[in-house]
Amino acid sequence: MVDTSVVVDLVTGDPLFEPASTACLQAHLNDGLVISPVTFVELGPSFSGDDVAAEAFLKSSRIGTAEFWTPGDTLLAHRLWHQFQLRRRQLQVVKRPVADVMIAAFAERFQGIITRNASDFRHILPTLQIVEPAG
Repeated sequence: MVDTSVVVDLVTGDPLFEPASTACLQAHLNDGLVISPVTFVELGPSFSGDDVAAEAFLKSSRIGTAEFWTPGDTLLAHRLWHQFQLRRRQLQVVKRPVADVMIAAFAERFQGIITRNASDFRHILPTLQIVEPAG
């Protein structure tokens, strides 16, 4: 599964991150690339709310958008959010990443997540397979 950060690298053509993100996605193309419904929502500003343009871009990048949120994703996200809130209270963590919790829950169904924000996901779901674009 591809995280929002990596897709944004492609959309913006970020000179620092886009080459590594593109290479990483190409290396994992045969695994089948998808995004979560949450990532599609997060991409709204990158496409000025134009869902047709977003879908066309993702299709041209060979990233699927047809994977649906399942009841199992909801149950896992529910448990992960509870666990995160317990840790947040103990460690005085300021960030409240409900979107990251939902993305992690969704990614658990797949072979992991390709992201530049690995530390965000390690704290949420330590068992999640994480691939970081090199560069």
